[in-house]
Amino acid sequence: MDAQGRGRADNIDPADQWVLNPNTGEYELRLSPTTAQSPVPGPRRPSPPDGGDAAGGRARQTTGETRQTPRARGTEVPAPRSARRRGGEPEAPQGRRASRRPVKKKSTAKKVLLWTGGSMAFVLVAVSAAGYLYIKHLNDNITSVSDDGAGTGGFRKDEAINILLIGTDKRTGAGNEGYGDSGSVGHADTTILLHVSKDRSNATALSIPRDLIVNVPDCPTEQEDGTQKVIPGSQGVRFNESLGQDDRTPSCTMRTVTELTGIKPDDFMVADFNAVKTLTEAVDGVDVCLAKDIDDPKSHLKLSKGTHKISGEQALAFVRTRHSVGFGGDLSRIGLQQQFLGALMRKLKGNDTLTSPTKMVKLAEAGTKALTVDDKLKSIGKLKDLGLELGKLDPKNLTFTTVPVVDNPAEKVHATVVLNESKAPAVFDAVKNDVSFTDVKKKEKAAKDAQAARLKGTKAPASEVRVRILNGGAQAGSAQAVLNWLQNDEGVTKSENAGNAPDQLARTTLEYGPDQAAQARRLAAIMGLSGAALKPGESVTNSQGLPAMTLTLGKDFKGAGVSLTAPTKAPDVDKSTADKVKCAS
Repeated sequence: MDAQGRGRADNIDPADQWVLNPNTGEYELRLSPTTAQSPVPGPRRPSPPDGGDAAGGRARQTTGETRQTPRARGTEVPAPRSARRRGGEPEAPQGRRASRRPVKKKSTAKKVLLWTGGSMAFVLVAVSAAGYLYIKHLNDNITSVSDDGAGTGGFRKDEAINILLIGTDKRTGAGNEGYGDSGSVGHADTTILLHVSKDRSNATALSIPRDLIVNVPDCPTEQEDGTQKVIPGSQGVRFNESLGQDDRTPSCTMRTVTELTGIKPDDFMVADFNAVKTLTEAVDGVDVCLAKDIDDPKSHLKLSKGTHKISGEQALAFVRTRHSVGFGGDLSRIGLQQQFLGALMRKLKGNDTLTSPTKMVKLAEAGTKALTVDDKLKSIGKLKDLGLELGKLDPKNLTFTTVPVVDNPAEKVHATVVLNESKAPAVFDAVKNDVSFTDVKKKEKAAKDAQAARLKGTKAPASEVRVRILNGGAQAGSAQAVLNWLQNDEGVTKSENAGNAPDQLARTTLEYGPDQAAQARRLAAIMGLSGAALKPGESVTNSQGLPAMTLTLGKDFKGAGVSLTAPTKAPDVDKSTADKVKCAS
């Protein structure tokens, strides 16, 4: 870091080096090199004829001062307060109206919302988003790994977001070799699938137990020389083997999550033991609560009952301990980790650190060094965009929950778990269909009411329904399977297979013309389509030259005769929210 990161340099207050740009409303870092530089020669800028922004045109370019960002023609960012005092610039006389137009300041709450970035999702996202206030060299701190095509290609601002957060048990770094398996290659010890709703009103952090028995699929992986190697999959192994084992990369964990949940992550972020220590130190510790005394020699955690501020080694011990809480297993530790993340998010959300540019530098440095991200998130700019999207969340609408599991019946000593088949699918469907696990006001209530109205009204007889069926992302042969089922079992004889759709769709849709609403309602009832799947539009012509509706089978299609009605309410599962403190027992 340069001088301002170490305290004061040349009697300059570091905070004075962050200057508000009135054109953007954001602070910018202005540094003064030790060697004076001559001002760039050029014609003197004339004052504005109306004097409306004279102060902006009068701002001096102090000797040795350099611009950090390009500005609009005719405007300059004012010099720091300390520089104006040293330069002897006179203050505006009392009672005289200042010539500068007052800049409308953002509220403190809005600044905090922008600067926190992803604090409601995971602290790593937040401090990475804060990096946009710092300097371009932070990009060099970030380590990136290819997602090998396992993701969606990166998150999008106008869509729901799915980020895979992976905490590894890799013991590299000072003081970490003494924890457990010092030779670990770094397995998926803590994994959270973070889903952020499309309207950013809510989010779900779904923890995946490391001891869950899963099938790890084959994993095409890019090698250092640019070639690709397929790492063979494994059947019936612990989830944590999806990373590290047999040289598996985070992209293999991505593929395993997709196979397990049916949800394809957009991006991943990986943190090791050092991340927990450095980030908690950067925020001056977080507050956690214990319902009993804990003394765990394996994790090195020794805390009495009550509330404690923890950071560094103690914070790492807290998220690693499991033998002294609950039933002493990994599921009990997940509860501790969720409490820790909630406390960390609350600290960032309300901490005045976020209003101090100097302190934000410390957070940005720690966060970017702690990250390993996929190659779609490898720049400060992209992380900033993600952080600002996540920063729209309210902690009370961020839900922590865990994949429903039961003890593995194949084991006498229950060291592993398997999916609870009666509960887990409903959780996965809720996440896939953007259903909130908390009660939030729906921003699109009017649209949802309109969708529901499409299903109400007269339904035509099945024999009058005329429809063309396209495959737009379902498994091969799905269009023919639906055709056979409709004609043979449901009496929709005026139907035909129209082949593959020009584009793939995430969800199945039924498009119909103005005079086909009754037919659409009948087909929706037969197939279990929701109002959202019905798309008023234009009819098309079938192979006989007659008007017909268009049914496009999307990636959500599960088979002929299987209802496609999306859930509207989250299942009843154990959960907590980031705004509440729950003492660990």
